[in-house]
Amino acid sequence: MKYIRWFSELGVGDVPLVGGKNASLGEMYGALTSQGVRVPNGFAVTADAYRRVLDDADAWPRLHRALAGLDCRDVQDLARRAAQAREIVYGAPLPADLVAEISAAYARLQAEYGETASFAVRSSATAEDLPTASFAGQHETFLNIAGEAKVLDAVRRCFASLFKDRAISYRVDNGFDHFKVFQSVGVMKMVRSDRAASGVIFTLDTESGFRDVVFITAAYGLGENVVQGTVDPDEFYVFKPTLRQGHRCVLRRKLGGKELRMVYTTGAGRETTRNVPTPREDQARFCIGDDDALVLADAAVKIEDHYSARAGRPTPMDIEWAKDGVDGELYILQARPETVVSQRPVGQVDEYRLTAKGDTRTSGRAVGGMIAAGKAHVITDVGQLGQFRPGEVLVADTTMPDWGTVMKTAAAVVTNRGGRTCHAAIVARELGIPAVVGCGDATTKLRTGDDVTVSCAEGAVGRVYAGALPFTRTRVDLSALAHPRTHVMVNIGNPDVAFQAAMLPTDGVGLARMEFIVAEHIKAHPMALVHPEKIDDPSVRDAIAQLTQGYERPADFFVRQLAEGVGTIAAAFYPKPVIVRMSDFKTNEYASLLGGRWFEPHEDNPMIGFRGASRYTHPAYAEGFALECAAMRRVREAMGLTNLKLMIPFCRRVQEAERVLQAMATHGLARGANGLEIYVMCEIPNNVIQIDAFARLFDGFSIGSNDLTQLVLGVDRDSEIVAFDFDERDDGVKSMLRQAVEGARRNHRHAGICGQAPSDYPEMVEFLVETGIDSISVTPDTLLAVTRTVLSVEQRLGRAPSAA
Repeated sequence: MKYIRWFSELGVGDVPLVGGKNASLGEMYGALTSQGVRVPNGFAVTADAYRRVLDDADAWPRLHRALAGLDCRDVQDLARRAAQAREIVYGAPLPADLVAEISAAYARLQAEYGETASFAVRSSATAEDLPTASFAGQHETFLNIAGEAKVLDAVRRCFASLFKDRAISYRVDNGFDHFKVFQSVGVMKMVRSDRAASGVIFTLDTESGFRDVVFITAAYGLGENVVQGTVDPDEFYVFKPTLRQGHRCVLRRKLGGKELRMVYTTGAGRETTRNVPTPREDQARFCIGDDDALVLADAAVKIEDHYSARAGRPTPMDIEWAKDGVDGELYILQARPETVVSQRPVGQVDEYRLTAKGDTRTSGRAVGGMIAAGKAHVITDVGQLGQFRPGEVLVADTTMPDWGTVMKTAAAVVTNRGGRTCHAAIVARELGIPAVVGCGDATTKLRTGDDVTVSCAEGAVGRVYAGALPFTRTRVDLSALAHPRTHVMVNIGNPDVAFQAAMLPTDGVGLARMEFIVAEHIKAHPMALVHPEKIDDPSVRDAIAQLTQGYERPADFFVRQLAEGVGTIAAAFYPKPVIVRMSDFKTNEYASLLGGRWFEPHEDNPMIGFRGASRYTHPAYAEGFALECAAMRRVREAMGLTNLKLMIPFCRRVQEAERVLQAMATHGLARGANGLEIYVMCEIPNNVIQIDAFARLFDGFSIGSNDLTQLVLGVDRDSEIVAFDFDERDDGVKSMLRQAVEGARRNHRHAGICGQAPSDYPEMVEFLVETGIDSISVTPDTLLAVTRTVLSVEQRLGRAPSAA
């Protein structure tokens, strides 16, 4: 055939003939189906056919006249001219020989899939899915098409969609000549995701650019809802390095609202789509299981590997997928190079930081890692777009591809609906502006004309603050920073910021706090999840039941959530060491958790009470500690993250240490097994006094300067009356620090510090380097400054920078 190419005949080199989408489908169909990547079969109507149609209709001069002198900033004129151009193209008849070829190819495809099969007819422009311009969502796709006449009509509509308003504007913005971009059309088996689920995959983290994960979004029904941000989708992360090693385990999951499901409906004599409410019981569960997520991750890794090999460089991918509700199979519908996050300069970090506080008006999912301020402009109807002014913050229920002209002038975008792969998020990243999506109430909580600050620099949660708050932006060139011999590590508790923090030049995590994950993600007391029957308040029991729905036992919820939080941190820094501290809540803090007051005693001074190691083998908490151990075992064994080391806090006596280690071994965490190292916090004077004895039981020490200082000086740092006497720089405290480092070295054990002192005081960094400490762990925001201080001291001491 002259104007038809089957997917099996196409590859990535055929973009000029069939466009980016069809070339990629052909490449995957030919190269990856044998590896288990399932791609629907189909054929492409070539760009030559498009040119032939317009040649025969003498349409080119009329198109030139329609677009001559166009100014895309005039939205009304753009709409008028674009409509005229589409009429010219759609009105051009298909030549008889082209009709014959399409009809013959359609008959062959129908024979392959059966008389009842339907098909997708998709645009594929010759400038689409390029490394520097994706054209995502700019052209038309027609779904669930059946019958020769409808296929032919859909081909003509795809040709005409090359002149959609948004596509014209996108070409202008990206420097493409309207008359050097041609339209191809793909016809392929329709995957009935209206009866199952669909979504988008990125082979990197879309916010930080972290490249070792596959990020999957998923929602019920057709994928348009995920792409356009109509729904808040489920999210899955899978860690590539351990997936390649054979570990079949999802790293992290987040349940989305999935409020709507897009399905097919018949209206005005033709097939259309509509959104229907998702039943509450379906919203409350993940739309695909872990097994499906792992199949998709496998396919994504194979696709990325293949395209990277073709390009001769790492090529992160943006992939569309769908699950067929009829045959139950998972299909890849499209794959293109990711064109925004992967293009960021390597070795440069932009740090945004608010320098004042404000009232939070609304919050959602953060996109972009930046901060911007401006006047809010709430758009509730597309007709209001003409009133939007450059520099304003666009606030809407959701955004559409037609809004591109307005969005590129916005300071930031805020939406009620959508996830981190929706249209608003993708465009915001491309434009380099922050977006907060999926707020739920943005259009009611924000008013047009109000000054607001949009912050996406505080982790996964984006916030919109009242007022124009001051903030700083600092660009750091990491390539110019030498690597000190003393290991500089980070303290971290929030998994949401782990991928971003891992971009900093660190030697790993010196302290991963379990408490943040328990308080912010789990929210319930572990013993309340083990024994909910002991809670005599029905409202609290109901809250626990709501929190843990979908799990066979409430305790399973704790294990899964804790494992995913800690696992995310361990994956972010893999294969560098990540030292996670087992729980160190105090009784008053534990009591504040959901269900906690039924399991915690009252203490007058919880700072030196029932905390840390003393809890782990005590009957009042031993079952809770077993859950912590089960979660850590899942991270190391099921997830394969053996870079995880464990650390015991507030361990008062050697005998207590022995009991805790025995309990851990009983729970499958024996020191030395599968390379497991167990550290102890050095934060009680007895840890220093008996450091030789503790060294026989543990692989390393991490000095907790906060607790060590208050116990050396006898100062309760929570007491406002005496807090002025709390000072880590006191000579007595420094003497204890020196003894701890020397004692660890004497016993050939690692000595680090994870307390606040080096983050706050450069002179403490100097002192610690001079003592010969192995590692200093600090907060991410001080890491670069501390690294420079360490390098300066090492240079003064004659220590050359590390080659690492």
